[in-house]
Amino acid sequence: MSSFVKAHGRMPADVFELEGVPGVARMLLLSACDGQQATIERCADGPGRVVLRLQLPVRPDPRSYRDWTWVACPIALPPTVPAGAVVHLPTLRVHQGRVRADLAYTHAVPKTRRAGHTVALGVDWGLNTLLSAGAAHLHEDGRITALGTGAQFRAAGILAKQHRLRRHAEHLHAKADRHQRLTDGRAQQGLTPNLPLEHRQALIQDEIHHVSARRTHLGDALAWSAARWAVDQAVAARATVIYLEDLRSMEARGMGRTMNTRLSQTVRGQIAEHIRHLATEVGVAVVTVPARGTSKHCPNCLTPLRHRKAPDRPTTPGWKWALCPGCGWQGDRDQGAWRRIAARGLTHQTKTVVDRTSGDMTIHATIDHFEARAVITPTAPKAGRDRSKTGPTRHKPPRPTPRRRRTPSPTRPQGPAGKRPEGHAHTDRTRLPRAAHRHQDVTTISTPTTSRHRPQGGSTGRGIPPPRPRHPTTMGNPVARHHV
Repeated sequence: MSSFVKAHGRMPADVFELEGVPGVARMLLLSACDGQQATIERCADGPGRVVLRLQLPVRPDPRSYRDWTWVACPIALPPTVPAGAVVHLPTLRVHQGRVRADLAYTHAVPKTRRAGHTVALGVDWGLNTLLSAGAAHLHEDGRITALGTGAQFRAAGILAKQHRLRRHAEHLHAKADRHQRLTDGRAQQGLTPNLPLEHRQALIQDEIHHVSARRTHLGDALAWSAARWAVDQAVAARATVIYLEDLRSMEARGMGRTMNTRLSQTVRGQIAEHIRHLATEVGVAVVTVPARGTSKHCPNCLTPLRHRKAPDRPTTPGWKWALCPGCGWQGDRDQGAWRRIAARGLTHQTKTVVDRTSGDMTIHATIDHFEARAVITPTAPKAGRDRSKTGPTRHKPPRPTPRRRRTPSPTRPQGPAGKRPEGHAHTDRTRLPRAAHRHQDVTTISTPTTSRHRPQGGSTGRGIPPPRPRHPTTMGNPVARHHV
């Protein structure tokens, strides 16, 4: 009331005059309209187009039904909308001078079940390796075997960018707090406000909002990408359920400021929600299992593992490599964790319940006799050729004979030096030997036609003549030489 009197110099006429103009979003919710005002149906020419019909006024002050007319608006559907989906009335909004339609649709999906699964996908969370997943098969006799060696979703580049943005945001928040303290100090001392300081503070606040938006968009894109990868792994393995770790069941322990910050910046909650959304479309159930002991025990014999440095990185500190002192299994601890998660989910699938608060499927606790059967049975290696030594090693010369070409080499175009002989020169040489540029056959040597030197005897291919005597005789009698 006092602000209105100060602004207008009079009392308000009614209560409505005190209220400002309500802010209304520039959008039109057609879902609230009935069939007499808006309809939508698919086009007959193709499944990728729909026609939206609206009844709009033809004059600014319509008074009767004559002042309204039907307007048809064709809309092209994105390829993500199934052909058999039921399309509902959209929400129209203005974006960059164009009208956009937020279209909603429904379609039938397979119903998920809580139990009766034989193929499951186990997913393990990580820091640098965001997701590690693999499929396991439950046989009729109760054995559980792993289907393949699993896969990992690595997003080191995106996670590094997230950490850089987080450090940048922390630096901006520190600067903003310092400027705020300086401003409050000047106000307490009764000094005039510092305009440059307030201007810098406003710029810092704008930069904070910009960095926060970048972090939000990056985390959302990473969550959708990781969720799509996990669901694709389940579809490729023909799994009917995805078992995730329920990290809320683990107790919080002192891990240090750096580790706690990294854990708090992860997007596991968003990834789990997106996995449930995408898995529902393909009829795959998503169940959370307790995370206790998944990386601690061996997936084959449940013996506590010994974590050490990886054998391929002996100089890099870390505990990513796990070694079982019981059965001798060794591998990446994340690869062993998804085996434990899948086996635990398959053996405890009869204890799957639906959470009342969230509506998600979960397994609250593990049972000892079920946990004892949650082991991966190693598959027998494939029988290969016996390469054991049965006799002495065959002697090989230190310089083996080069292999002959099995196919004739291609010929070059005709030139002044003739063509190359087939089967005698290598095809990988850009410059052929001197003899290969001359006219020659497969069994003969070169016979030049333009050279001044003319070889005699064996060099012409006529054989080697017998040696000539210095004093030729016939039957012991000297014969006179005839010079031609």
